[in-house]
Amino acid sequence: MTRVRQLGETLLLTLIVASVALAGGFQLNEHGASAMSQGGAFAARASDASAIYFNPAGLGFQTTGSIYLGATGIAPTISFYGPAQNNTNAETKMNSQFFTPINAYITYPVMDRLQVGVGAYNAYGLGTEWPDDWSGKNLVTKVDLKTYWFTPTLAYRLMDNLSIGVGVSYVSGTLLLKKAAPFDSRVTLDMTAHGWGFDGGIDYKATPRLTVGLTYRSKVKVDASGSAGFVPDIPVLPTGGVNATITLPATGYAGVAYKFCDALTLEADYQYIGWSSYDNLTFTFTKDGSSTSAPKNYSDTYILRVGGEYSIGWLKLRGGAYYDHTPVSDPYVDPLLPDANRYGLSAGIGLNLTDHLKIDAGYLFIHFFDRSLTNTIPATSFDGTYKSYANLFSLDLGYSL
Repeated sequence: MTRVRQLGETLLLTLIVASVALAGGFQLNEHGASAMSQGGAFAARASDASAIYFNPAGLGFQTTGSIYLGATGIAPTISFYGPAQNNTNAETKMNSQFFTPINAYITYPVMDRLQVGVGAYNAYGLGTEWPDDWSGKNLVTKVDLKTYWFTPTLAYRLMDNLSIGVGVSYVSGTLLLKKAAPFDSRVTLDMTAHGWGFDGGIDYKATPRLTVGLTYRSKVKVDASGSAGFVPDIPVLPTGGVNATITLPATGYAGVAYKFCDALTLEADYQYIGWSSYDNLTFTFTKDGSSTSAPKNYSDTYILRVGGEYSIGWLKLRGGAYYDHTPVSDPYVDPLLPDANRYGLSAGIGLNLTDHLKIDAGYLFIHFFDRSLTNTIPATSFDGTYKSYANLFSLDLGYSL
């Protein structure tokens, strides 16, 4: 194998390893306006059709069928100051981005105590886009990751105060990534992926006022394939197919909700994300059948959530907050994933327009702690400081049968 070909395959490997890392800091948990406006603390109550995501057992306490449809608008803002090793603190702003992950749920009571449903949502996604000529163009100029989860679910109320639920998820996804490449070329990576997972939950009303919810979502082994194209096309570079297997992490919720009075309910949740499953990746290039591996060394992490709801007749007032600990250690942070510890503050309302029709609206502000890097890995070697925040707006329409 020539040195130029080795350079090309190393380039493509670095490109792929960095791109799939995007899923770590951009796991999406905003799958319903009611839950989002309460800081995502919803695993114990799971009182609408979004229980399909937050805790499928919650469906067991819902006695009617329902439809719950909506979307979340996400507007992130990221600035990079550096790179430090070039002795400059020039600011580069990420190009304006706006993402709209959707959520759609349908549930139906097939018999007493038994509910079935299906949900569709985007559990991982978003991306970044930087100026074409910025100092990090050899690392990334654009990445766009989308995943689609389709989850048939059923729940059964074992007793008046205890319900269980299970679901199976088919997962598909797309990835588009662009960056500068050797010989003054540009490379575009275009991949699709597919996989399967499962989830389950328990919802227990310990007293008329106290509810406990537990839920688990499995790892998802995703098989990805696609192509890499260079402009201009240079024969010695690894144009053609590439395959990889990516393991998305297992997640779990433990939630406790307490109804202080008929009007006020508060909830606290602990969310676990098993990102240690993302420790190594192997890629196979169809051009010559070679394969190579690279470590990522992500860590298991957590999110702490609190939220609540106050009812005034047909109007519900909601609020919440959370703290999200990043799984990405300093050496592996790069402009594809400028991740950091973050907190979120949320608020929203619910309007019962009729006995069957309701609207939920929520707002979430996310602040990322500034992240200054001085020891990024040699493959990246892009030290500097990232400053980030995001505004999220969510709207859902619900109809009970």
